[in-house]
Amino acid sequence: MRFGGCQWWPVSSGTMLEDRMAAAADPIAPKIGQQPGPQTPPAPWPTAYPQGYAVVDVETTGLAREDRIISAAVYQLDARGDVQDHWYTLVNPQRDPGPVWIHGLTSAVLADAPLFPEIVPELSRRLEDRVLVAHNAMFDWSMIAREYARAAATAPVQQRLCTIALSKELRLPLPNHKLESLAAHYGVVQERAHHALDDARVLAEAFRPSLRRAAQENVRLPLLSCQPLTEWSDTPAPRQHAAAPSYRPTSWRPSRKRPACPYPNPGRYESGGRLIQGMRVAFSGDTSVDRELLEDRAVEAGLHVATSVSRLTSLLVTNDPDARTSKTAKAASFGTVVIDEAAFMQLLQDVAPAPASG
Repeated sequence: MRFGGCQWWPVSSGTMLEDRMAAAADPIAPKIGQQPGPQTPPAPWPTAYPQGYAVVDVETTGLAREDRIISAAVYQLDARGDVQDHWYTLVNPQRDPGPVWIHGLTSAVLADAPLFPEIVPELSRRLEDRVLVAHNAMFDWSMIAREYARAAATAPVQQRLCTIALSKELRLPLPNHKLESLAAHYGVVQERAHHALDDARVLAEAFRPSLRRAAQENVRLPLLSCQPLTEWSDTPAPRQHAAAPSYRPTSWRPSRKRPACPYPNPGRYESGGRLIQGMRVAFSGDTSVDRELLEDRAVEAGLHVATSVSRLTSLLVTNDPDARTSKTAKAASFGTVVIDEAAFMQLLQDVAPAPASG
């Protein structure tokens, strides 16, 4: 199998004339009959880098917290990004498979597939002691964490790495952050988009040169901790008939619309101060804690969760403040304070009550 889109070809020794012409073109090339001079040693591999990676892709019935995994693939890589092994499985979601026109997995195909609790031992073995790598890792990790919680198990993952975040750290000249753009940048050919095994292969091939470039430039890897779900509650999904004719998300997906915040907006958050009930908080980018749980905690503390940034936004929470997103750009233009997730979690422990009205 060709890895990274590369293929090795034999190199001919050439003629004496060609050797002389090459030496003339390159003044630092060794003269004929001389031994090469001392070579610049490669940069040492950063000692803080992880010792192994699990490149993961999952296909799902949809994008909401109630959705289920229907297939999963894992490519195990060593410390320098070389493939060690790969694995793929279908998963019976026990419900409508969702957008079949995207992933191609019908109820009939998934009928005899194992349930998620049945694949937990094998999946855990392939994830253990490795950094989970995915393209938009927040989504893949959230889906995996929810499935483990439903199975009354804990995923053996301590850290994750998003290849979108790594591309930003490396300042790769990509037109967008789609997997196909990252693959094209490194000359990796996609064969079956939205098939978990092929998407994981493509990502593994694109991650290796990114990892080695990061090591060469001693770039800090954008690692985030993976917090298992301990607050998960789930309602049983209605039994789906094998011949379910279509995808009807409104038939089973409950509304996530939250009630309006009961407190007036007290204004902007001031650095070093306390959060005040009623403040409008927006979130951007990947988070260690499941995003919806993080938002739930903010609401429980009396804060207003905003879906966008405006002049009324009190605070923006992001672990990637240098990301060129619409939210970070607006926060900068409006002078909105930006803090990371850890600081926000600390502030949530002591939210000031809303000022008395009147």
